Order: sequence, then structure tokens, then C-alpha cells
Amino acid sequence: MRITKRTNIAIRVLMFCASNEGRLVTKAEIAERCNASENHLAQVINQLGQLGYLHTQRGRNGGMQLGRSMEDIRVGDVFRNLEAAVPIAECFADVDNTCPLVDACRLKLAIAGAAEAFYMHLDGVTLGELVCGNHALLEIMAPSACHA
Repeated sequence: MRITKRTNIAIRVLMFCASNEGRLVTKAEIAERCNASENHLAQVINQLGQLGYLHTQRGRNGGMQLGRSMEDIRVGDVFRNLEAAVPIAECFADVDNTCPLVDACRLKLAIAGAAEAFYMHLDGVTLGELVCGNHALLEIMAPSACHA
């Protein structure tokens, strides 16, 4: 299974915000620390805001922060929300599916089961587990985060 660039960037954004808990962060800061273009970030930030993962504030003193606690953000949910529109294989696509085996192939069921197992495993991982106590990550993102 391959994760899209959008989901990869989304997790970086969430980890950056979690690492800088208690303050608004800017798109420029995230772009610099997470090696992502501001154009990609803008789209991802907008989607994360619509999904309630981020709270965004416009204006000169604007920025973003987590829209819910780190422990309430499950990585599996984030992946499901962002990857849902991307078919795993051609036979999962509503359009552009030209596979002649679609009505007889059992591989689709096997792949669907594997994908669900993948998401279920990630459901057990919170954003807090990715960030708090991860000193190497915190050195990159924000040296004094997660005082627990």
C-alpha cells in the first residue's frame, strides 16, 4: 500500500502543530521544517481544518493549531479521511475501471481486507504517541514541546 503525498504532508502538519502545542504556527514555519511546498500545505491545511483536525485563524497574527487534543487524533482516522477518495487498485475505482475480471476476481476482497487491517492498526496510534517523548522529532519541530 502506498500513502499519497497529501496524507504524508497532513501527518507532518499535525505532528508540527502537536510539537508546538499552545501557540499558533504558520504555514511558512511548517514548510521550512517539514520540507513541503506552501502550495501543497495550503490545500492540506484547508482539508484538515474542514475535518476538524486543525483550528485555523486568518489575518496578520493568524496561523493554526490542533483542533482537538493529540490523544483524540487517531492516525487511522486521518489516513481514512484523506485516502478515501484514492482507489487502492483499479478495480476499486468507480470510473476508469477497465479490468475484465472485476465480477469474478476475489483479489479485490483480499485487498479490501488487508487495507482494513492496515487502518485498524493505525487506529491504535494517536498523534500524541507519535510526538510526545519522541525527542529526536521534537528537536526538529520544537525543542521544548510535550512537558509531560
